[in-house]
Amino acid sequence: MGKGGMSQGEKEDGEEVNMAAWLMGVNTLKIQPFELPSLGPYDVLVRMKAVGICGSDVHFLKTLRLADFVVKEPMVIGHECAGVIEKVGSEVKTLVPGDRVALEPGISCWRCDHCKGGRYNLCPEMKFFATPPVHGSLANQVVHPADLCFKLPDNVSLEEGAMCEPLSVGVHACRRANIGPETNVLIMGAGPIGLVTMLAARAFGAPRIVIVDVDDYRLSVAKEIGADNIVKVSTNLQDIAEEVEKIQKAMGTGIDVSFDCAGLNKTMSTALGATCAGGKVCLVGMGHHEMTVPLTPAAVREVDVVGVFRYKNTWPLCLELLRSGKIDVKPLVTHRFGFSQKEVEEAFETSARGGTAIKVMFNL
Repeated sequence: MGKGGMSQGEKEDGEEVNMAAWLMGVNTLKIQPFELPSLGPYDVLVRMKAVGICGSDVHFLKTLRLADFVVKEPMVIGHECAGVIEKVGSEVKTLVPGDRVALEPGISCWRCDHCKGGRYNLCPEMKFFATPPVHGSLANQVVHPADLCFKLPDNVSLEEGAMCEPLSVGVHACRRANIGPETNVLIMGAGPIGLVTMLAARAFGAPRIVIVDVDDYRLSVAKEIGADNIVKVSTNLQDIAEEVEKIQKAMGTGIDVSFDCAGLNKTMSTALGATCAGGKVCLVGMGHHEMTVPLTPAAVREVDVVGVFRYKNTWPLCLELLRSGKIDVKPLVTHRFGFSQKEVEEAFETSARGGTAIKVMFNL
């Protein structure tokens, strides 16, 4: 199913022209018309109101590929999104025009063994916003299945609704790692995913959380929003042994679960070394397509390595965590832009630069 669209003009008959932000080539984005698919009986038409920029969006812009996904033709970008229902299909009973919703961006087949077994995030036929060749959601309007649109509680903003997508990664990771009140957590990487994983781990009951990064500003944000301790590290592989000792001292007790939210040789090696015997390391980030890490020393300590890919059945819990105040993602939205050619380019440049930018958000 195609998606997307944005309006910055009208057709001759007065009908709105749907416009979207298209990835045209390396470092090239262009707002241009995007024709919507017809509204199916179980679909809804959503006017986008908030769309966040993810690291994968920036990676596609810079290189036209991420892991095995390659952009071979122009593609609409964006997948962290929320909006307002404008139309509903004839068989949609749960949503009405005017409802504010957060969108889960992946459409699975529901026929394969993974889907039927409940792990639809592993569906080989997944159609995911802004993952080639599927178009994304940085657009004025998108068509999406109603069952993947979740009504926002009254006290949850549209920006918070868009943040359900990255938050879902953290929630899914915490589920995979069985985080609870007896689980002390180390997080490698204080970028957006590291920070939402930290927030999720706290909400799941983790009593002590240490977060590690190379950047002072991101570590300061982590401390402000609830990290028990922070550790600044280098990018030098020769520093791992010293830094493992430093991290363990900062925790003050055994590290039961480590989340590698960067996915680099050094971060994964550090996580494996810092985690206690019988503990668990969850690989969340995908910085390197392949890694060389010391698995044998970890194996003799029975440290489990767990993979994390996207999420499943997370939106209801994310929205409840936001509604109840157990998680506050608002401090993570550091920059906001409108939807013009100039602002789209500036927003992606801001996100790519990093610095004080954590989550860059479009308000449409």
